[in-house]
Amino acid sequence: MTTAPGQVPVAQQGPRHPFDPEPVRSTKARAVFALGLIGAFTGLFIGGVVPSTIALWLARQARREAYASGGFLTGGDWLRRGEQLAWTGLVLFAVAVVAAVVIGVVRLADAPFGHDYAPNVD
Repeated sequence: MTTAPGQVPVAQQGPRHPFDPEPVRSTKARAVFALGLIGAFTGLFIGGVVPSTIALWLARQARREAYASGGFLTGGDWLRRGEQLAWTGLVLFAVAVVAAVVIGVVRLADAPFGHDYAPNVD
């Protein structure tokens, strides 16, 4: 049996109950995206750890609320992007800290040990 090319027929869903709420985008999803974006932009300047941490904390709450709503809270794409940006901000923070430690150790190794006397002093 062959199938004709074209769109596949979609099964009709039953009518919604009149008391069902309208699906709306979660406001926390926007906040997670905004905080994740701020965290990613300021990650190298060590200021990105705070908004990134708050974004991950809010994302966890938003996922719980979306699950409990039964599909009437949307915004999963915004949450996913915001979480990715928040993790990017935390990784950039870690890179900045490691780079600062390496630079500090190299500068400490170049510094002379002990007192540096003039050449004519015994």
